Amino acid sequence: MVQLNQNFIDTITQELPAHLSMDEFIAACDRPLRRSIRVNTLKISSDDFKTLMQPKGWTFDPIPWCADGFWISYDEEEQLGNALEHIQGLFYIQEASSMLPPTALFTPSAFTTSAKWQSVLDLASAPGSKTTQIAALMHNQGLLVANEYSASRVKVLHANVLRMGVSHCALTHFDGRVFGEYLYESFDAVLIDAPCGGEGTVRKDADALKHWSLDDVLAISETQKALIESAFLALKPGGSLVYSTCTLNRLENQGVCEYLKRVYGDAVQFESLSDLFDGAERATTTEGFLHVWPQIYDSEGFFVAKLTKTASVPRLQPEPKLQKNFPFTPASAKQAQGIKDYFQQDLGISLPDDLIMVRDDEFWLFPHEFNAFIGRMRFQRIGIKLADNSKHGFKVRHEAIIALAGKQLSPTAKTVDVSDVEAKEYLMGRDIPLNTAGKAQGEVIVCYGGAPLGMAKHLGNKLKNNLPRDLVKDKVLLLPEQTKSL
Repeated sequence: MVQLNQNFIDTITQELPAHLSMDEFIAACDRPLRRSIRVNTLKISSDDFKTLMQPKGWTFDPIPWCADGFWISYDEEEQLGNALEHIQGLFYIQEASSMLPPTALFTPSAFTTSAKWQSVLDLASAPGSKTTQIAALMHNQGLLVANEYSASRVKVLHANVLRMGVSHCALTHFDGRVFGEYLYESFDAVLIDAPCGGEGTVRKDADALKHWSLDDVLAISETQKALIESAFLALKPGGSLVYSTCTLNRLENQGVCEYLKRVYGDAVQFESLSDLFDGAERATTTEGFLHVWPQIYDSEGFFVAKLTKTASVPRLQPEPKLQKNFPFTPASAKQAQGIKDYFQQDLGISLPDDLIMVRDDEFWLFPHEFNAFIGRMRFQRIGIKLADNSKHGFKVRHEAIIALAGKQLSPTAKTVDVSDVEAKEYLMGRDIPLNTAGKAQGEVIVCYGGAPLGMAKHLGNKLKNNLPRDLVKDKVLLLPEQTKSL
């Protein structure tokens, strides 16, 4: 049963809108969350995903504010994170209300073929739900910088970025307060899903509010003010900023936005989110923010604010010096053509027209937009590693296959489609016997459901597994319809 601190109840009662009741709030907090997922459109369309999963007993209830988000139900009690399709990156397990901030950032449509954002910053990224949602909304174009302060959470973020096939992302590991100076007015859009008191998460963590303290709220709101100011300084004039939290009190929400408005005045223009989706007005504040209480949409509690930077503002410190010793150099024309030919002729993949960079014997793919960021900040990871070069030729990297062997595959690509059970065996690191022996074909791309799983070596009578050892799973869950073929 949910543990609500009396001090929290006394405080939040004063902030609850008149059309909502405390009894309904407490009842909503005591209900388990509905299971929700977001389809990863970098790998599969929502329609194709539903076609894939409905025979396996899944039902889909659309989430109003995310075109590719669904509340789901299915006849299976095991952990969804072990499902074959999740490991493959076809979907992300994401709470419905957390899909709101990226949707708000990209509405009205800001990323089209004719006029696209060149650079987007996700200031507090881990574990990656919103980062990968932004990447899908950007269609793996432009540059997405994803920052995370916690070293351990950077590893989780990186794993999710790779699993979901994100190719145009650069990861950083800094306190978010440095971005306003190091990358001053560099981004077309910024999302800051700020660290917060987590009052809205009580439905999945019954003890989230057990030790609630107003002093803790006051302390974290000061951090949030510094972060939103840094995000605002990093934003280009005319750009969009979304500030969000999974907490409910005004100090961490409206109060932080009002602070920014007091400091920068007319350069801060609040944008109304009342038309973001059908029914948004039920959670819209007088300022135009979304203050989502758990009982409104039967979701987690959440807060989302959107603003436009109408004019340039002074930076707070002198421009930092450029950093030296960037370890990558552009590939020569011969090197670039060689790696392009390898991907096209051997794998059937047309490399996108981006920067091919070299470090020692490694070939990497960087977004063109990253050129403007070289030397301005240290990056943990940029783009994707394409291949290693050796005396025996190129050796493709798993992450390149996951990110590129989808919509960019040519009809002549060497692929092998596998069954549910074979896909499970592959993800558990095992070789896959072939029903009929034939001529060995060498490197092939193993696919399931139209999306890549990784590489294998076709030896004629079996597929020799080339999945990296660190990605091998101890357990892969086959959902109900799949288990019938076991």
